[in-house]
Amino acid sequence: MKSRRLGLAVALAVFIADQLTKWIVAGPLTLERVGQIVLLPFFNLTWTENNGISLGLFNATTETGRWMLIAVTSAIAVAVGVWMGREKARWDQAALGMILGGAVGNILDRIRHGYVVDFADLHFGEFRPFLVFNVADAAISIGVVILVLRAFILRSENPEESVTNA
Repeated sequence: MKSRRLGLAVALAVFIADQLTKWIVAGPLTLERVGQIVLLPFFNLTWTENNGISLGLFNATTETGRWMLIAVTSAIAVAVGVWMGREKARWDQAALGMILGGAVGNILDRIRHGYVVDFADLHFGEFRPFLVFNVADAAISIGVVILVLRAFILRSENPEESVTNA
C-alpha cells in the first residue's frame, strides 16, 4: 500500500508545482502582458496558450472541441489512476504519479481558461528542441520515459524482484 501512497504523493506534488508555476507566470510576473522574459541565454519564459495537446495535435478551438478534449484527457487520467492503484513497483508508481499530476494540472487549465498555459522555452540559439511547455508537460514526458525504460530495458525477468528492489 505504501507504493500507492508514493504515486499519489508524486501526483499531488506535480499538480501543486504545475499550478504554482502557472500562477507565478500569469500573476506576479504578468507574462501574459509582457510576452517573454529572458532568464538565461538558453531559457526564456514565453507566454503561450495551448489549445491542443502535445506537439499542437488535436487543436480544440471550439467549445465543443474543448470539452471533448477535456473528456478524453480526463478518461486517460482516470485510466492512469486505476493503473497506478494496481501497480506494485515503486518506480512505476512514481512515474504514473508524474503522469497523473501533470494530466490533472493541464485538465484544470483547460477547464478554467479554455487553454493550457505554457511558458518554459528551452532553446539553443534558434534551435528549439521542444515546443514551449510547462511543469505538467515535463512531468508527463519524464513519467512516460521512465515507464518505457522500465518496460523495455530495466524490467526484471521476475516481476517480484522489481517490487522488492524498487
